[in-house]
Amino acid sequence: MDLTTDRKGNIAEAAIALAAIKLGLDVYRPVGEGGRYDLILDAAGRLIRVQCKWAVKEGDVVVVRCYSGRRTGAGFLKRTYSRFEIDAFAVYCADLRSCYFLPIELFDGRSHISLRLKPARNNQRTGVNWAEEYEFAARLGGRQGAIAQLGERLHGMQEVTGSIPVGSTP
Repeated sequence: MDLTTDRKGNIAEAAIALAAIKLGLDVYRPVGEGGRYDLILDAAGRLIRVQCKWAVKEGDVVVVRCYSGRRTGAGFLKRTYSRFEIDAFAVYCADLRSCYFLPIELFDGRSHISLRLKPARNNQRTGVNWAEEYEFAARLGGRQGAIAQLGERLHGMQEVTGSIPVGSTP
């Protein structure tokens, strides 16, 4: 069966929600469509805005396309995500039946992310994103990792802006 882009997105969202629930996280969905995030995860009292993505395995790499796209009169419009819109990408790779959690501060504005499953043939290690380091359970399974880092970042942002919500003062 050939899956449409919409079906792949629905499968990814469902798989990610299931993985989060299995880890004991509460999962919420926005009421309307068209927002920049698909789910909200409540992890240790922190609300995380998550954009869900379907990823493909290409050789020894999981490839994540970190943009939204639509057709316009002027052609294909590709738009990346920023830390002002989402807190993380959650990724489902059907080939591996695995979910990954990618904090936005590591990938802000990037259009693609590669997660390496095995060492490169040239043994490059610098700048490599190892898939196992971003597995859902590794990043969201305890109080350490992504949740702790997100809490530190949110705390710092609140001190710096001095206005909640951001933009509420001229």
